[in-house]
Amino acid sequence: MISFKEVFSKKAFIGFITAGDPNIEATKRYINKMIEAGVSLIEIGIPFSDPIAEGEVITKADIRALASGTTTDKIFEMMADIRKTHPDFPFVFMTYLNPVFSYGYDNFFKKAQEVGMLGIIIPDMPIEEKNEASEIAKKYNQEVISLIAPTSENRIKKIAEKSNGFIYLVSSLGVTGVRSEFKTDLKSIVSEIKKYTDTPVAIGFGISNPEAVKNMCKIADGAIVGSAIVRIVEQYGDKADDYIYDFCKKMVEATK
Repeated sequence: MISFKEVFSKKAFIGFITAGDPNIEATKRYINKMIEAGVSLIEIGIPFSDPIAEGEVITKADIRALASGTTTDKIFEMMADIRKTHPDFPFVFMTYLNPVFSYGYDNFFKKAQEVGMLGIIIPDMPIEEKNEASEIAKKYNQEVISLIAPTSENRIKKIAEKSNGFIYLVSSLGVTGVRSEFKTDLKSIVSEIKKYTDTPVAIGFGISNPEAVKNMCKIADGAIVGSAIVRIVEQYGDKADDYIYDFCKKMVEATK
């Protein structure tokens, strides 16, 4: 299994996709296309009915995925199937606390280990409550990835010192979605984070084109793109294969 250390041995492009949008079979194909395009790491979104950190694009994707009958069990089955052709590729889950808590921490992380996940991003889990999940996750070699936002300020040290895998640095205030500009002093935030940890930092929220990826990779260890990929799925439905490949290929090239 490729480790986080290997993922960030060079500048990383991380792609996100909502599992089950428009259906599980299409998601499997799109994941294959992302891997073919050279994506460093893929975040697999487990759809949730109340995704509070998401903008319109991913919220609609969650609704489509749930309407197609997507469940957490079906996503685990999908990942087990993907492992047959991609036994070593690095994946993390991204979802909210409710689906994990409802599934049961122990059961969830045990199954995550079985399908070869590296960890999970839980946007609505504050650092003060991280141990609730991370102690059980560690039993199954899963990392709970921390997020740092522009508003974290005095909490950066605390979050950075407890970080594992990589740190997800939120680029801007607000929810996910494509942005035309970034007003946050991200370079200063990355410098502050690096005072307290060697954990790699990847920047996400709003990144949607190669220029933005290139700029983020100048100041951080990687760039994360979600809404722009999900928007391609929204536009082309179950015929988005080539569009996803072409988009991700351009993003990967921008990291070099």
